Amino acid sequence: MKKIQQIILSVFITFQVNAQWQKQASNTDASFRAICAVSDKIVWIGGAKGTFLHTNDGGKKWITQQVVGAEKLDFRDVHAFDDKNAILMSAGEAEQGNAKFYRTEDGGKSWKVVYETTQKGVFFDGIDFWDKQNGIAFSDPIDGKFFIVKTKDGGKTWLPVNPANIPLNQENEAAFAASGTSLITVGTKQAYICTGGGEFARIFKTDNQGETWSVIKTDMPAGKTNGLFGLRFWDNQHGIAVGGDYQEVEKAIPNVLLTSDGGKTWQNAPQTNPAGLKEGMGIYKKKFLIAVGPSGTCFSKDFGKSWIMIDKTPFHAISIAENGIWAVGGKGAIGKLDLEILKK
Repeated sequence: MKKIQQIILSVFITFQVNAQWQKQASNTDASFRAICAVSDKIVWIGGAKGTFLHTNDGGKKWITQQVVGAEKLDFRDVHAFDDKNAILMSAGEAEQGNAKFYRTEDGGKSWKVVYETTQKGVFFDGIDFWDKQNGIAFSDPIDGKFFIVKTKDGGKTWLPVNPANIPLNQENEAAFAASGTSLITVGTKQAYICTGGGEFARIFKTDNQGETWSVIKTDMPAGKTNGLFGLRFWDNQHGIAVGGDYQEVEKAIPNVLLTSDGGKTWQNAPQTNPAGLKEGMGIYKKKFLIAVGPSGTCFSKDFGKSWIMIDKTPFHAISIAENGIWAVGGKGAIGKLDLEILKK
C-alpha cells in the first residue's frame, strides 16, 4: 500500500533500546522493514536506499551493503535460503521502475534482477516460499484484483497467476508493505494474504500454492489507513492476524484475530491490550506469539488470548529462528531479544 511509505516512517525516528532488546550495530540510517532469520547464526535484512545486511554469527557482526543500481529502491521483504542464496523484493510504483526482485547466489557479492515490471498499478507488498523451489509474491490490485506471481525454480523466474482465479477486491482494498508478513505460506500448499484500506479487513487464502483463491471477511475494522498488517500460523489450523491504524498507532481498537479452522473463520481475540498498531508477528518455539509495532513489543503465552507488553522500542518487522529473535525498524535499528524475558 503506497501511502504508508511516507506516513508511517515518521513514527520511527528514534531507536531507544530497553533491557529486553539488545542493540546490534547496522552502520546505516536506512529504514528496515524486511528480515529473514534462516538460523540462529544466519540472518538477512532488507531496507531503504537499496540496502541489505546479513550476518553469519547471530548479529555480532553485520555486513552492510547496497545493491548496485538499486540505490533508490526500498526493499520491503526478503526471503533467504541460506548464507549464500537470498531474494530481495522492492516496494514502490512499477511505472517508476520500483517493482523488482533481486536474487543472489554468492552471499550478496552480486545480485541479478530476476523479475521486474513497469505495469501501472503494481506495488509489491510481500514474498514468501513454501520450500527452496516454490514461492509466491503479490502486489496491490490491478483492475480490481491482487496481482500475484509465482516461481517454481527458487525465484529465478516468475509467472503471473490467472486473475480469473483471484477474488475481486473491495473498493480501496490493498495490503500494507510494512513488515513482510502480509503474505505468508503455511505447510506445503497454503498461503494467506491480509488486507486493509477497504470497508472491512479480509483474508485471502489458497490451498494449492496460489493457483486459486478464496476470501474471508473479518470483523476487523478497516479504512484508508487501517486494517490487518501481519499474519502467522503455528500449525495448519491455528493462526493469528494483527493490525491497527498507522495514523493512530496508540488507538485502542480490536486488532488481533484468531483462527482454529485453517483460516475458514476468524474471531476477535478476547483481549488485545496493550493497545496500538501491531505490524509484525512471530512465533517462538510454537509457544510464544510476539508482536512488534510503533508502540513496542508484546507477547502472548496463551496463543493470542491475552498479551503482555515487554518493551517500548518501536520496530517494523520480526523474524525468529530456533534460538534467536531479531527485529528491525527505522534509522537502521536492529534488536536481538533477550530470551530470558519469555521465561518470566
